Amino acid sequence: MTSYTCLPLALRQAKLLATRSFSERLLHRNLSASQTLNDKHECQVLVVGGGAGGCALAAKLSSRLGRNKVIVVEPADKHYYQPMFTLIGGGMKRLEHSYKSMAEVLPKKAKWLQEAAVEFDPESNTVKTSGGNTIKYDMLLIATGLQLNYNKIPGLEEALAIPNGKVCSIYSPKYVDRVFDCLRNIQGGDAIFTYPSSPVKCPGAPQKIVYIAEHYFRKLGKRNDINIKYNTALPVLFGVKHYADALWPIVKKRNITVNTRRNLIEVKPGQDIAVFENLDNPSERFEEKYSMLHAVPPMSAPDALTRCKQLINEAGFVDVDQSTLQHKKYQNVFAIGDSSGSPNSKTAASAAAQSPVVFRNMIAALEGKPLKDIYDGYASCPLVTGYNSVILAEFDYSLTPLETFPVAQNKERYSMFIMKKDFMPLLYWKLMLTGHWNGPALMRNLLSVFKFGK
Repeated sequence: MTSYTCLPLALRQAKLLATRSFSERLLHRNLSASQTLNDKHECQVLVVGGGAGGCALAAKLSSRLGRNKVIVVEPADKHYYQPMFTLIGGGMKRLEHSYKSMAEVLPKKAKWLQEAAVEFDPESNTVKTSGGNTIKYDMLLIATGLQLNYNKIPGLEEALAIPNGKVCSIYSPKYVDRVFDCLRNIQGGDAIFTYPSSPVKCPGAPQKIVYIAEHYFRKLGKRNDINIKYNTALPVLFGVKHYADALWPIVKKRNITVNTRRNLIEVKPGQDIAVFENLDNPSERFEEKYSMLHAVPPMSAPDALTRCKQLINEAGFVDVDQSTLQHKKYQNVFAIGDSSGSPNSKTAASAAAQSPVVFRNMIAALEGKPLKDIYDGYASCPLVTGYNSVILAEFDYSLTPLETFPVAQNKERYSMFIMKKDFMPLLYWKLMLTGHWNGPALMRNLLSVFKFGK
């Protein structure tokens, strides 16, 4: 088994062996070979997860700490720009536009262990991996993202496996190409879109695909034959009232039926029936016939993380201070992105805004200094409302708008659509993953002088 050591152990061993006799060196070599499987690999910082937050922090930390001081544990061989999945669903982008190899995006100064974390032990400062490695760390960053639980809805995986079927989902690269096929194939009947009773990555995405679908149906002249329903488990259309008030007129104008507190609990693919429960009265069930069903799976932190009760809160996410993103019990543990228990919206923009805070606070913790950087809960959601318009929602922990541009962002704008479609992917690949994009706070401050009378 390959050793993934962050400290220069080989150099120290070579110097030690040079002073020994040939027989001693031979014995040492044989013993080392036999003990490799039981070695604990050590590093200054262990990053678990190679998504947006993990890549950004690995880049920042390895640049600051030096080569081979950071290990990244990530089993995937591809890194997806997931905000593009909605556009892929609408036929505006292709799946191959959305990913690069993991080796290409991870920083070269960090070591990549292409395995999954299977066991966390914060008491011993170790993480065990699927390959049998045990990694001991000085500092741990949890950046695992969310786990998609399609299997939690009976019949859903079966429906998604039907070739050229009526059920689709933008949330997985495995299924996202089915979405545009469904938009093209449906000719009439009910098109149903869902939002689950769980935290989700990019909470605006489940309704973005609704607006895209409605616009597509109009473009192809079949809108009058299709009834569009958005069944959401939430009690509101969107969590920030400033933007919800802008979205309701769009929904009404475009004749989209919104049913709140309605949660998908089963799919019957043989009958094209979706079963929903009323979350305000769970004994009440609704069976709805669909000609197309877009399903958003319930989500959670990965099982390996939720098994470690010392690390998570009651909701199942890493129990961090929402300001510093440091664990409330273990001072050498931090979290970034979707796996964090901080009460912000789970978006890539949130991870970008968290990254400088987590980086500076981790460095302070390593140096034994007080943590001074504060995360304000910033999140952004470019609400795509069609093939040429976006409402750019930006807000903080208090759900108060925290907008960057000197224009009313609660209005549909083509300029914001172009930014979402063409500019944001470049920013993500070129700046965020390399550790050079810290969110739009600096830009917001610079543009604030133009906001008078907005």
